[in-house]
Amino acid sequence: AREAMRKYGGTDYTEYRQMLEKEDLDAVYICLPPFAHTDQEILAAESGINLFVEKPIALNLEKVHQIKEVVEKNGIITSVGYLYRYADIVNRAKEILTHKKVAMFLGYYFCPIPPLHWWGARHRSGGQIVEQTTHIFDLARYLIGEVDEIYGQRIRGLRDGKSKNCDIDDASCITLHFQSGAIGNISSSCLLSHGRDWGADLVTPNMRIQLHLSSHLLKISNEKEEEMKMQIDPYELEDRAFIQAVKEGNPE
Repeated sequence: AREAMRKYGGTDYTEYRQMLEKEDLDAVYICLPPFAHTDQEILAAESGINLFVEKPIALNLEKVHQIKEVVEKNGIITSVGYLYRYADIVNRAKEILTHKKVAMFLGYYFCPIPPLHWWGARHRSGGQIVEQTTHIFDLARYLIGEVDEIYGQRIRGLRDGKSKNCDIDDASCITLHFQSGAIGNISSSCLLSHGRDWGADLVTPNMRIQLHLSSHLLKISNEKEEEMKMQIDPYELEDRAFIQAVKEGNPE
């Protein structure tokens, strides 16, 4: 914080409550590991400060509903860090799907456990679905719409004692039924020793759309093949969108 302050100006704090009390803020970014979210969002919202929150915003629904209530009561602008909503390849896919009926969504997130001491502990990270694959669930909602039925299976205990403090799922498969009538499945696993791959396939009549998010690539297969590489960093785009919304006072 002090290094950034020297470069860009401002004041560094070691206690966020002190900052919220002393500063006249237009917005705050709350970028914390899942377990470290306590009352930051609620205190900022009660002060009328616009919020950008890194996902997941909480590890239980009760906390989520508390934050939602305070945000709505104070009428602030909020954004959660689901960066793929801003990716050019995702929005190209969304444009193509505008007048098409999606039959199937197949999402996936495969990787090793990240080298973070808290990640393998369910009470601290929430597990892979909450901490990582949440991006794919959000992508499904963004491209297709809301889900009205969900069913899941998981497996644990395949690590042979190598990770003594790890109690998260080794793999999971979640089946979805969308309000539109589409069906879907989202699979996750953090059993890999190396390599990372995440993304989604969508099937419509006469078309397959492949979003290779880990390699920043969109493939469209119908009468002809189309490929598109991601051109602009979606982190930058989501920041621009949030800052512009705050400047204009426009949550849309």
